Order: sequence, then structure tokens, then C-alpha cells
Amino acid sequence: MAKISAVEKNKRRRKMVNRYADRRAALKAIIMDKNRPIEERFKAQLQLASLPRNSSKTRIRNRCDVTGRPRGYYRKLRMSRIALRELGNSGLIPGLVKSSW
Repeated sequence: MAKISAVEKNKRRRKMVNRYADRRAALKAIIMDKNRPIEERFKAQLQLASLPRNSSKTRIRNRCDVTGRPRGYYRKLRMSRIALRELGNSGLIPGLVKSSW
């Protein structure tokens, strides 16, 4: 089980990313537009840099929804390999069969 503080910090980051998504997208569009004057693009770049760091999508860490574990994460199932194995062995994941050969 992961530290509750780490899981909560990640939740706060997700909320902040959603809150600033439109603003960041607009500023990035201005920065990438080569037809705009360089002064306007530079001003937009400074505004983007002044936004909170945790509002960037790359700051979010994929964590298991069951345990909060940050490593061994399956995106499709949104859980770690360990939680997947435990739930699969107890028959709680439909269609998952333990392999044997």
C-alpha cells in the first residue's frame, strides 16, 4: 500500500491539470504559431512559465487505483501487476485466466 499523502498529492495534481488545461493549450498555441510576432510569442512563453508546475500533465504519476502503487502499472486496467494478480486469482476479474503450461 502506498503512502496516502503520495496518492492524495497525485489527485491534487490531476485536479490542477484539469483546471489549467484550457489556459495552457491557448498559450501553447500562441507559442507554436510562427506567424505571430516574436514579442507576443515570448510573452506567452513567460505566462506559461508562470503557471504552477503541477498544472503540467507530465507531472501526473500513474498509480494503481486499488493500492496506489506507482510501478508495474497497466494502463488499460488502471492497476498494478500485483493487484491484478491478486484479484485475478480470487476470480474478481472477468475473463482473466491463470496461465499454466
